[in-house]
Amino acid sequence: MNRHPLTTVADLAAQLSNSQSAPVVLDVRWSGPGSTGGREAFQLGHIPSARFVDAMTVLAEPGTDGSQGRHPLPTPARFESGMRAAGVTSNRSVVVYDDWKSIAAARAWWLLRHFGHENVTVLDGGLGAWRAAGHGIEAGDESAEVGQFDAAAPQLSVLDANDAADTAARGVLLDGRAASRFRGEGETVDPVAGHIPGARSLPALDLVDENGFFLSLSELRDRFAGAGFGGDGPAATYCGSGFQACHIALAAAVAGVTHDLGVYMGSWSDWITDPTRPVAKG
Repeated sequence: MNRHPLTTVADLAAQLSNSQSAPVVLDVRWSGPGSTGGREAFQLGHIPSARFVDAMTVLAEPGTDGSQGRHPLPTPARFESGMRAAGVTSNRSVVVYDDWKSIAAARAWWLLRHFGHENVTVLDGGLGAWRAAGHGIEAGDESAEVGQFDAAAPQLSVLDANDAADTAARGVLLDGRAASRFRGEGETVDPVAGHIPGARSLPALDLVDENGFFLSLSELRDRFAGAGFGGDGPAATYCGSGFQACHIALAAAVAGVTHDLGVYMGSWSDWITDPTRPVAKG
């Protein structure tokens, strides 16, 4: 599971030209902040052969009471069903992309690995890079044969609130939200502003450039080192609801600092459901 986590546009185009080795391509655009995605956008235009995956109903467990955060980890059964419907098969490579700096794609990448898929990568630069390179797109829906993906026992490190507090105290807990939200300024998403005491700010969107490409290896390593990553203690990440945390985990894998950065999936939206948990600002 330590293969390089990114695919370039050129590599994907070459793979798609070979029907015998073409990967399953998943479009996970969603209608979250900063995105123009969702099924409607997919139908208007997507990478040829791509299949749409709904981020809110496949990459998260919907309809919960909020005690596990806004976007809880999906059950193995839900994720397996969603991947099979998109044609994912365990022995066939998968490439995922979105149109918002790989935030949703990182979540799909993390979940596929977590549930046992060993050959999944993210398209660096996403749909924008594909189009900028002059490659065509297709409109409408893509039908897919049902895949043969079986969700394995969980593979990656998932933290709960107690684990997150312990990591912040004994090691490095990285907060992937915007720095202003980390400081408790201008919070517009969650009802409580601030961060987990002891956490360190490393905004996920600062790890990619303006076009959505991940920073260079040296730049990424500098960003992680600057946030205190690299000591002997435990290390993990969180954000608002578990999407940008997966992006931090992806960036860590790209940088080669770790392929299993712990993720507090419930994140800040779970932390604040217990009023006895402390909140830090600044």
